[in-house]
Amino acid sequence: MFLPQLLKNYKVVLGSGSPRRKELLASMDINFEQRVKEVNEDILPSWKTEEVAQKLAEKKAQAQQKELQQDEILITSDTVVVIDEKILGKPQNTDEAKQMLALLSNKKHLVITGVCICSKDKLHSFSDTTEVFFKELSEAEIDYYVQHYKPFDKAGSYGAQEWLGMVGVERINGSYFNVMGLPVHKLYKEWSYFLS
Repeated sequence: MFLPQLLKNYKVVLGSGSPRRKELLASMDINFEQRVKEVNEDILPSWKTEEVAQKLAEKKAQAQQKELQQDEILITSDTVVVIDEKILGKPQNTDEAKQMLALLSNKKHLVITGVCICSKDKLHSFSDTTEVFFKELSEAEIDYYVQHYKPFDKAGSYGAQEWLGMVGVERINGSYFNVMGLPVHKLYKEWSYFLS
């Protein structure tokens, strides 16, 4: 089914303040409004590494689900960077950002984005994984990027669409948009399924 037709009787709400997700959803030619609610993003020990992003996306959706109108559909999302089974969240400061980037240097890591599509009485979630391969990053490159781009709102301390992504990412397996924070190809498919 053609998603714009399926959505014509609904109002879409993006439950994220991320400029990247806003840009990607807008690029799908979907009209929406943003509504952000602060949610505790603590990771429970019982969650498997590969399901953390999806669980957090569900948590964000559940925080707003009761407030939705009957004709509203909410999209929430969360992205994590995983290297050697360790989850890298958003860095707390400059030193932590540099440490994370040094850890990613010359290695493969996973970017997992969880997405939740939710109406007042229905909830559906999924995730997508992309492999990202970084070249060896010099100390000067890491310092320059952190100083000029201040990646403190990004999991793993980098944005693929920014300077470091352009000079540092050698290749990816999977969706580039997933690395930016929203796997739009999969969202289109799952959203159509959710509405049909």
